[in-house]
Amino acid sequence: MFDRVRRRRAARRVRPGDGRALQPFRWWQLLGRALFHLPPSGPHEPEWSVDIRHWQDQASGSVTADLYRDGLCEARSALPAAFPVGDGRIEVAMSGFGVKRCHLVSADGSERQLSPDPRSAEGRRARFDRRHPAASSVIGVVSIALVLSGVLSLAVYLVETVSRIPPIAESVGVIAAPIDLPTWSTVASTVGAAVGSTERALRLRYHWLDAAGN
Repeated sequence: MFDRVRRRRAARRVRPGDGRALQPFRWWQLLGRALFHLPPSGPHEPEWSVDIRHWQDQASGSVTADLYRDGLCEARSALPAAFPVGDGRIEVAMSGFGVKRCHLVSADGSERQLSPDPRSAEGRRARFDRRHPAASSVIGVVSIALVLSGVLSLAVYLVETVSRIPPIAESVGVIAAPIDLPTWSTVASTVGAAVGSTERALRLRYHWLDAAGN
């Protein structure tokens, strides 16, 4: 039920596009733009593209995505978005670190992730994964470790903070961290978690722990 309500709300945010042509991806847009494509599924089917700018739209005050049909802007929506496409929809959502979802959801519930533009940051990360799978796997493991380190650091801080509340402190005592970490270590853990979450966002591997670790 919650998913149906969420989808209806996302569908209501969709507005008609202005028909402008899709701009090619430029290298200087790596940090502020994401571009995904859905190639035609048949000889008479259109190509769909989703263009996402990571900053807020001045008119709506939120991050928006534009849907392109054969290179022309067909629709626009604030995120999270659910663009109707044929007998399905393209769902788009962002986290604080990048795109966390850009999938075609068919009427039968099956999902297919759109392909990132080869020149985008997501596309470059996907190409690195294809060319260097072993190194890519190592980077993936490191990014998970960085995120978990941030989660652990936050958990220790929260436990100690909550235990200092007078009623709790009188009942169970103050639970201090086993190791008094220096400030630079805490900052490094936070930065590392952000780096790890950003790397995972480039692969659309978002998990709620990414937000918790930061």
